[in-house]
Order: sequence, then C-alpha cells, then structure tokens
Amino acid sequence: MKVDVVLGSFYGDEGKGKVIDHLAQNADVSVRATGGNNAGHTIVFDGKKYAMHLIPSGIFSKNTIAIIGNGVVIDPKVLVDEINNLKANGIDVSNLKISDKAHVIFPYHIAMDKLLEDLRKEGKIGTTNRGIGPAYCDKFERSGIRVCDLYKESFKKLLDRNVEAKNALFKLYNYPKLNSDEIYKTYLDYIEELRPFVCQTEVLVHKCIEEGKKVICEGAQATLLDIDFGSYPYVTSSNPTIGGIITGSGLGAKDIGEVYGVLKGYSSRVGEGPYITELKNEIGDKIRELGHEYGTTTGRPRRCGWLDLVALKYAININGITALAINHVDTIGKLDEIKVCTAYDFEGNILDAFTTDADICSNSKPVYKTFKGNFGDISNIRKRKDLPKEAKAYLNFIEKYTKTPIKFIGVGPEREQVIVKK
Repeated sequence: MKVDVVLGSFYGDEGKGKVIDHLAQNADVSVRATGGNNAGHTIVFDGKKYAMHLIPSGIFSKNTIAIIGNGVVIDPKVLVDEINNLKANGIDVSNLKISDKAHVIFPYHIAMDKLLEDLRKEGKIGTTNRGIGPAYCDKFERSGIRVCDLYKESFKKLLDRNVEAKNALFKLYNYPKLNSDEIYKTYLDYIEELRPFVCQTEVLVHKCIEEGKKVICEGAQATLLDIDFGSYPYVTSSNPTIGGIITGSGLGAKDIGEVYGVLKGYSSRVGEGPYITELKNEIGDKIRELGHEYGTTTGRPRRCGWLDLVALKYAININGITALAINHVDTIGKLDEIKVCTAYDFEGNILDAFTTDADICSNSKPVYKTFKGNFGDISNIRKRKDLPKEAKAYLNFIEKYTKTPIKFIGVGPEREQVIVKK
C-alpha cells in the first residue's frame, strides 16, 4: 500500500486540512512531518471549527492513528492545550502518537525568535515568534533537546546548559534572563501529560505499511515557503516539500504514492516577501473578505491575489505532484471576472518559469488570462459535470496549463462540500 501525501502548493493556508480530513476518512494513519505551531489549519467537524497547529487532521477520524513525526518541532504547552481542547469537545485522542525524535521548543527559543526579529529592524522576515526557527537551529547545531530526552535523568542537565548559553547571548542585548529551574518545573507537568503518546513513530509507520494499512502524510506550510525552494529569506525554517515529508516521517521514496498539491481558486500570503500576483486594491480586499483570509495562527490579514499558474507548475515539478486539490472555487466564482497568471513580464522579457530571485519577483508584472466569473451557488454540487460552464472553463484551463488532473474541488467550507474525482 502506497502512502498518499498532501502538500501546499503556494504560501500556505490553501486548505490542506480539508483535503487531509477527507482522505483520512479512508486512512488508517495520518502523519504530520514538518513545521511547528507556526502552521495552522482549520477543520470544520460536526459544525464546529477547530484551529489545529500540531495535531494531524486525521485525529477527527476515530479509527485513524494521528502521528506527529520526527520532523516537527513541538511546543509542549501548545500541544497539551490542543489535546485538552479536543477532549473537552468529545474528540477521542487515544490514537495520537508523538515521535520520540521530535525536537522540543523552550521559552528561550521564543525569546531568541523575538530578539532576532528585533535585530533585523526594517528587514524583518515576519516570523510568528513561536520559536520555530531557533528550535531548528539548535537541532542542526546539535544542542537541541528531543522528546525522548524529556524522560531521561539528563534532561535537567541539558536544559541548564542551554539556558546558560542563551542567557549569555540575551545579556549582550539587554534581554531578560531566563530561569532554568522555573522552566524545568513547568515542563514536568507537560512531560507527564504527553508520556502516553510518545513512541518510535517511524517504526510504527512502517509496521502499518507492512500490514497493508493506508497511510497519508500531511505537509505544513507550503512549497514557496520551503527553506531551499521558497522565496528565501522570506520562508519557513523547514522543508514543507516532498523531501521534508520523507525525512520528517522516516518514509522512503519507494513508499510514496499519490502526491496531492493543494491550492485555492486565488492565492494568498502572510508575512513579508515578494508576491507577483498580489492585488493591493478593492479586488484583493474583496477576495480577503469573501474567503475569510485571516491567519489561523496569528489572526493577521492575508495578502490576496490572483492564482499564479507559473508558481503552481514550479510546485508540481519540485514535489512530483500527481493530482491537484483546489479549494475556494465557490469563493472566486463570486467575482464578475477572474484572472490567472500564465507568465511574468520582467523588463519586457516574458518568463514562463518561476524564480525565487527577489529582485526579479519584485520587478516583474504578471501576464494574465481572463475568465468569466459569477458561478452562482455551487455549494451543493457533488459532480464536476454539474458545475456551470464558467467554472468548468476555469478548471479545465488549470489542468491543461499544468498538465495535472484536478481530483478535489472545494465548493464550500464544510467537510462534505467537495467534488471528488474517483
């Protein structure tokens, strides 16, 4: 049985949770492989909205094992709060599993995140100040503390060492010192609450595959925020592309089956960085309001614009995407006119390939193809053939341009408001 992967194709917030939630209904295992609580996805379950940051979306399917993989960095407080919130709403969390190899976020990571952003001044990246980047820095600098370390006698010694080192840096910039004993005392409670869920998740995943169980992997953030292939330096601190899925879960290349690239009928971005199709006008404002485009994690208004097919094709190539899942078709269909970007005009030169070069992106103009909007109410349609001709023309062009089939079409916010190609 091959593992299906769900990835974001742009800057995140594409609605991966909805696609994962749908696939998880027929899956035995759902794996989150990268990122931390800087990522967020909203799931509507039984008429209630859940803003999730660490726990995989598959938790809402009672027979699905929900795994937080080794590539995730975990803030224990956030994770415990999520678990307790789900329990309070009657959601069974007994199938949650946490990798013993995942790295842990501590208060000094959050403080360091804020300090680094302050030092960048006008060159701020726009991080969420959740400590994600500094936690990954410690991981690769080999001073990080993993989940398995929390249950060893050496934990306090490791914590003291790290707090002492960080305090020496904070002192240089007149940042408040942190108290290792206080952090230790606070974390002891989190450690005990998380203990029942900790295991070698990579072993569990392969055991499930050998037993013929269906596994899906969900990516956090998205392709254009990838540390290597995104709009550097305005990116996240991990690889939310297919490579991160493999290293963040323990899967091998031979295990991967379908790779779903998730997008919206338009595009959006949170934070700083180039964004060629951004609409800084009343149309962009209208898209934001129609699509309720405000960050799940930060609440920040998202920058909105037209769909960029040049960037989408780039994401398809980088990730080996085999099928597309497009959300908010109902939202974009409320506009009179819809545009998609098919090329970039850089100083009179027409470019048909995406670039992460900030200078080119900042000085390029999008070349658009225009479509008719006004799709009407499509929220109750469940077959593609029943969509209005305007919607079909729009979707058909996306498939033709990218040479990739669309298998999911989101026509509303509810989990059942989706057209699925069998």
